[in-house]
Amino acid sequence: MTTIASFAPIVDATTEILILGSIPGIKSLEKVEYYGNKHNQFWKIICTIFNNAVVPDCYKNKVDFLLQNRIGLWDVVRNCERKGSLDIAIKNQEINDFDTFLNEHPKITTLLFNGKTAYQFFYKKYGQIKGITYYVMPSTSPANTMTFEKKLNEWSLILSHL
Repeated sequence: MTTIASFAPIVDATTEILILGSIPGIKSLEKVEYYGNKHNQFWKIICTIFNNAVVPDCYKNKVDFLLQNRIGLWDVVRNCERKGSLDIAIKNQEINDFDTFLNEHPKITTLLFNGKTAYQFFYKKYGQIKGITYYVMPSTSPANTMTFEKKLNEWSLILSHL
């Protein structure tokens, strides 16, 4: 079992929507990039919704693209033990401090959970936070066998109205 830690949040003063994963997978940890596994559909989904499928080549441009669209990224789990990349293998997790984080970023009014596990960990610790709207989205992970089109549709239904 390996101890792993999440990345720093990607956020700025204009961020209104925060997308929360559980904790990075092995490929993301190796690349030190959110959603760094080339089979994860996160970037393709986000860029299709906002930019008609043009996914930037470099990570910095992907991050800039998110921030330009008032979107931030973080993970619910600060650190944990996990063998492999699957959420089901997460053990002894410590949850990030969202009380402080959301107080420091008052424009954030919407949380999108990239998968049920992120939501379950968050909700168990924080419940429903007043003034914040939650959406549980289908995971963009390759472990989720839902079709790309169905994932895109569900993410699009929410993001196109925010």
